[in-house]
Amino acid sequence: MNGGQDLGGMQGFGPVGHEADEPWFHADWERRVFAMAMALGLTGTWNLDASRAARESLPPGEYLTSSYYAIWFKALERQVQRHGLVEAGELAAGAALAPPAAVARVLKAEEVAPLFARGFPSDRAVAQPARFAVGDEVTARLINPRGHTRLPRYVRGRTGVVERVHGGFVFPDSNAHFAGEAPQWLYTVRFSGIALWGEEADPNLAVSVNAFESYLEPPRAEPPRAEPAA
Repeated sequence: MNGGQDLGGMQGFGPVGHEADEPWFHADWERRVFAMAMALGLTGTWNLDASRAARESLPPGEYLTSSYYAIWFKALERQVQRHGLVEAGELAAGAALAPPAAVARVLKAEEVAPLFARGFPSDRAVAQPARFAVGDEVTARLINPRGHTRLPRYVRGRTGVVERVHGGFVFPDSNAHFAGEAPQWLYTVRFSGIALWGEEADPNLAVSVNAFESYLEPPRAEPPRAEPAA
């Protein structure tokens, strides 16, 4: 979706600060929010892509003025209400006011380390062969979806070159809306800075983007230029 999170290529937000030896969490509440998000996600009530979509669908003004884990927390509040796990009154009270809703799975403490050690792979087999190969020129489709997407705005309509074919992976645009995993081929596409931002861009700049197959199309041939009248 075209939300506040899609900042690539935008200006005026100031420098990105670097914190040496940055800790994973800056406060205990951030650690707790992360734990709640993991535990609730592993109930099976929603999936990883739905969690990301919930965060990225926050109103832009709210998203851009919230810290990283504040965004996670606000999205989590929306999710538990949307799926009937918590009522708005319970959030206001800070306590359960009714028996807990049933969930498919409860994550136990002893399961956490082995689970995270295995990871959460999203690679899947795809029935059809890959449409593109390394070295192919491709154009990112010019789309403005109302739903979730992982295609950045600043590459849409721009032409780049396939650097790598990764294989098949869960398609987030479908999975985030519980419409199935619908796996697609995933590519890394390299775009020159000039292709993205015009002739005044640094000619040595290039950006590589992971893009699903349905985001891409062959470059369109330019129409022939009209010859000047004699």
